[in-house]
Amino acid sequence: MPTPILVVDDSAMARKMLIKALPKNWNVDITQACNGIEALAAYRAGKADVMFLDLTMPVMDGYAVLETLQKEGLNSYVVVVSADIQVLARERVRQLGAAAFVQKPVKASDIEIILREYGIAL
Repeated sequence: MPTPILVVDDSAMARKMLIKALPKNWNVDITQACNGIEALAAYRAGKADVMFLDLTMPVMDGYAVLETLQKEGLNSYVVVVSADIQVLARERVRQLGAAAFVQKPVKASDIEIILREYGIAL
């Protein structure tokens, strides 16, 4: 059975690049969202066992998504994918429950390492 993956970024190009960086042998069902509102709707529809989440988006940013997941006790393995590499940004997303942080542009090797580190079967 495929793993439901949610890729959230306001840039269609960034979503495409991230999807391309996913392990080729990983059996996934990919859903895309371009803002936090869409991301939460997809999550609630069961489409986000693993979520790749950008921080800077219109309508609702990645921080607000993480805060909502935390407040509502929702459980998803969230990998933040962002160009914002400031230490404070990394610390904040960890406090909000993100499992990992990947810098843009993403590299396939980084994604695979993170997934294996957290025991996600590929």
